[in-house]
Amino acid sequence: MPFIASLAQNAFDPESVRVLEIAFDSAWKTVISSGSDLALNGRAASTREALARRIIAMAERGETDPRRLIDDALAHLAASRQDDAPPKLSG
Repeated sequence: MPFIASLAQNAFDPESVRVLEIAFDSAWKTVISSGSDLALNGRAASTREALARRIIAMAERGETDPRRLIDDALAHLAASRQDDAPPKLSG
């Protein structure tokens, strides 16, 4: 079972879970490509969980647009780590 699906179990319909998975995967790839230490082995699990929980929280508030879910999750992560440069989004 994909990471975010395990956290969102029974809270969303299958199509919504798919949107959350897409947003999560894209946000996580952005963190990795940013070179942030948040993607390193010692911090990766907690960073992934923080991204997933934020995406789920925004979806629970009614957000369904993957790009807005991604942008919000990355902004939230950057705000919680002000000493790290925020990940840059492409395109």
